[in-house]
Amino acid sequence: MAAPRDCLGAVEEEGNSGRPGSSGVEVVFPSDPATPAPLCPHGPTLLFVKVNQGKEETRRFYACSACRDRKDCNFFQWEDEKLSEARLAAREAHNQRCQPPLSRTQCAERFLKFIELPLPLRKFCQRCQQLLLPEDWERHREHRVVGDISAGQLRRPSQLLYPLENKKTNAQYLFAERTCRFLVGLLSALGFTRVLCVGTPRLHELIRLKALDDKKFNIKSLLLDIDFRYSQFYMEDSFCHYNMFNHHFFDGKAALEVCRTFLQEDKGEGVIMVTDPPFGGLVEPLAVTFKKLIAMWKEGQSQDSSHKELPIFWIFPYFFESRILQFFPSFCMLDYQVDYDNHALYKHGKTGRKQSPVRIFTNVPPNKIVLPSEEGYRFCLLCQRYVSLENQHCEHCDSCTSKDGRKWSHCFPCKKCVKPSWTHCSTCGRCALPDHSCGAPKDGCFVCGESDHKRSSCPKIAASKKVNKLAHSIMQNLNMEKWTVVKQKSEE
Repeated sequence: MAAPRDCLGAVEEEGNSGRPGSSGVEVVFPSDPATPAPLCPHGPTLLFVKVNQGKEETRRFYACSACRDRKDCNFFQWEDEKLSEARLAAREAHNQRCQPPLSRTQCAERFLKFIELPLPLRKFCQRCQQLLLPEDWERHREHRVVGDISAGQLRRPSQLLYPLENKKTNAQYLFAERTCRFLVGLLSALGFTRVLCVGTPRLHELIRLKALDDKKFNIKSLLLDIDFRYSQFYMEDSFCHYNMFNHHFFDGKAALEVCRTFLQEDKGEGVIMVTDPPFGGLVEPLAVTFKKLIAMWKEGQSQDSSHKELPIFWIFPYFFESRILQFFPSFCMLDYQVDYDNHALYKHGKTGRKQSPVRIFTNVPPNKIVLPSEEGYRFCLLCQRYVSLENQHCEHCDSCTSKDGRKWSHCFPCKKCVKPSWTHCSTCGRCALPDHSCGAPKDGCFVCGESDHKRSSCPKIAASKKVNKLAHSIMQNLNMEKWTVVKQKSEE
């Protein structure tokens, strides 16, 4: 049973489908689920199916929504598998053991006690990543403990805590100061008064710091994050332990209501969601979650405002653009390069392919978003948006076409601009890298190879399912007729 689960390690990057023999895992969202999904330590699991090029789905299975490595969460269950009461009880006990040792309320009470301590008594265990009260010292006597934890350190917990660096689970790549300050300045300039920070702890910190330092700064923030360690540093109204891959609030209805109240304050006016999901996560479950947050926000809207959209900044690599637009057609991608402190590659200012590929996808009109000219961004009058210096306007495409910060070239046979490293292949009839394999299918659907949809929405799959459903119905009717005849004969 390990093989299907391990397939979740395939990152959904450009060009990973449509190749000979390619396979992958897709998430399945039943239109009318008969029973709720089973639970793992990270909340409700997701239903997956392994797919292969040209083949329909095989047996479906449940697996963890947040972890793609079985070493981090080994939950696996076939969709049609029936479990004994003993196994269900063992699973429930395991899930409970994996939860944080302290409740949300206990963490808040401990924090209030901690900040009342004099500076020499404020200690932090680096091994356990825990703030220590005096009664905890003996248990951590053999651990590496640092003291004199200042108020400034408590306000920047992302610098006190070690980043989680498991790339397959919940890797924390933390915004660089440059990106944080740009985002805070932009949000303020756009007039937002509340920011829902979904997986962006550094942004949450800077917003709160600026609100303390600048009385004219009137932005509030709420952090939703899967890292429960932040519970030690924030009260219940400013942090919720949350899994963005299944919209699960670990602290139940109380945390859900905190989020709902935050989104619906002032009838939903002045709020924006900023999210920075793990790049190894599947786009579809994220989109489903974000739509649930949007629906929560809309509950507080009047009928006159039903046409409005919740403003969103979704921070993700540029090569996910087509997948994001598939779920949010009103979004556009900004040229701004988002960089991170603890990632060797995702850095602003590098050249060529070494530049950060991370961008901002948003439904905020791009002509309202000013990018810093001192970093090389300029305003394109024709596109009515800010673009990077190397992103030249193409008169044939009528757009600034570059996605990765380099100057792209127009290919007339393909009728579009392509990367400078690509050349047109007359055999394939498309642009590709010079050393590509000729004759390979284009990227796209696993079943038919078309590039305008994924396997889950393939018309061939839909048609096949319709035929199978009809055949199943006919067979049921035939069986009923046969059973009726047999019954009549037996009665005779």
